[in-house]
Amino acid sequence: MEAIALQRLLPAEGNLLLELGAGAGRNTPRYAGFRQVVLLDYSLTQLQQAQQRLGENEQYIYVAADIYHLPFVEGLFDCATMIRTLHHMAEPAKALQQVRNSLQGGATFILEYANKHNLKAILRYVLRRQEWSPFTLESVEFEQLNFDFHPRMVSQWLNRSGFRLQQQLAVSYFRLGLLKRVLPLPLLVRLDDWLQPSGRWLQLSPSVFTRSRAVGDTPQAAVGAFFKCPVCGSTDLKPHGPVVTCTACERGWPIREGIFDFRLPAS
Repeated sequence: MEAIALQRLLPAEGNLLLELGAGAGRNTPRYAGFRQVVLLDYSLTQLQQAQQRLGENEQYIYVAADIYHLPFVEGLFDCATMIRTLHHMAEPAKALQQVRNSLQGGATFILEYANKHNLKAILRYVLRRQEWSPFTLESVEFEQLNFDFHPRMVSQWLNRSGFRLQQQLAVSYFRLGLLKRVLPLPLLVRLDDWLQPSGRWLQLSPSVFTRSRAVGDTPQAAVGAFFKCPVCGSTDLKPHGPVVTCTACERGWPIREGIFDFRLPAS
């Protein structure tokens, strides 16, 4: 179902794509139309698994970093995706602003988020089997660092961050154990495929995919510019063996077996 949603929303081709929350690279092969893909995740272990799955070649760049302090120059990417990641963000608006800063003007941003305004939550609220309301705009943390968001709130965050929402898909209507046991998977996928476009009018599914366009005049990054220091913001970073050093603040960021690690400076 994710593959179908991505096929509907993703540009057929592009230059440089940023995959936020790439994990072990489950979705990465679906971005084959892009010349290069940057896989970003906070988990070094997950990126190592992605590296083992996809290999080390010029098509993939592996980066361990904090999404609230992205280590990229402004206007670098012409596309970004964030799938099954935003629901771990305690400060989603701050994360979305970081994504916008890294994108060129006119770039495509595909975002998936967990929707609190879904049919199951509405039914449970009406039957008084849950206390929180699916109709209010505030986020709900149903488990530690696992948040559901209201579609209108996500739309506001996107708008404030410099995105124009273009399309919404309602995904995973049939995310129920009983249905998965009773009905064959191909049928469930076909039904979900048919219902996904309903997200244009109503977002009632547990998962919502959106496509937005980066608005504004953010220029394309200069040729050769790529990383910036996540602490001081300087774009003057130089490789020194297994470390990338910021000449402005003199912090060093390690390269661990082909993975750029911008989480903590090297000792």
